[in-house]
Amino acid sequence: MTAIEIAGLLALGGIAGFINVLSAGGSMLTLPLLMFLGLPPQVANGTNRVAIILQSTTAVAGFRRLGHGNLRVSLHLAVPAVLGSLLGAWVATWVADAIFELVLIIAMIGASVFMLLPQPKLDTNPLTPDRLGPVIYIAMFLIGVYGGFIQVGVGALFIVVLYRMLRIDLRQVNVFKVSIILLYTLPALLIFALNGQVHWGMGLILAVGNITGAFVAVKVNLSEKGAQWVKWITLVMAGAILIRLMVY
Repeated sequence: MTAIEIAGLLALGGIAGFINVLSAGGSMLTLPLLMFLGLPPQVANGTNRVAIILQSTTAVAGFRRLGHGNLRVSLHLAVPAVLGSLLGAWVATWVADAIFELVLIIAMIGASVFMLLPQPKLDTNPLTPDRLGPVIYIAMFLIGVYGGFIQVGVGALFIVVLYRMLRIDLRQVNVFKVSIILLYTLPALLIFALNGQVHWGMGLILAVGNITGAFVAVKVNLSEKGAQWVKWITLVMAGAILIRLMVY
């Protein structure tokens, strides 16, 4: 890797880590970047998980230090997501490059459109296990399948389920989101690694940027204006992704 490539990984990793914790869409920058740097689609897909795991670990640890998070509820939501992730990652390891690239383009367009839509203002309540049911568990399984396969825009799906369906506030959505993503990405990374589809050097450099962005995002997420930041960062990210789609 050249110095410019390393700088690009660090810079976009930082932006992606910041956005991933606060909103959704960071992988729409990092996954194409890894492909632009010459990695085959499946290897770029697996390599991206290294940064996601370390970024999520940083965010979860930061939230817990500040007294946020609910391990019991997170585990309830994560179990079906982990099962789905195993399936999605397995499919991703053998799917043809052309099909994967098509899915990536569709996912990026769909996530971009979703992020441009205004979030409705809802009455929210704390999330407890008794509010979970079969529909939510099925939704978590499907999110796990999608996240295991490609990850791009998965945060938008969490917003649909946790905010719109379960009606918990956006700051708590982010707390649960990073916990669940951490748990389901671990087995997904293992599957990619066993299939030789992880470039550890690029993944760890990207992770340094992601960790830095995630650390900053935890602080912003918990400020009084955190919810406003979620909205505006999402809109900025959507614009950046549309530009990258045109260039790509």
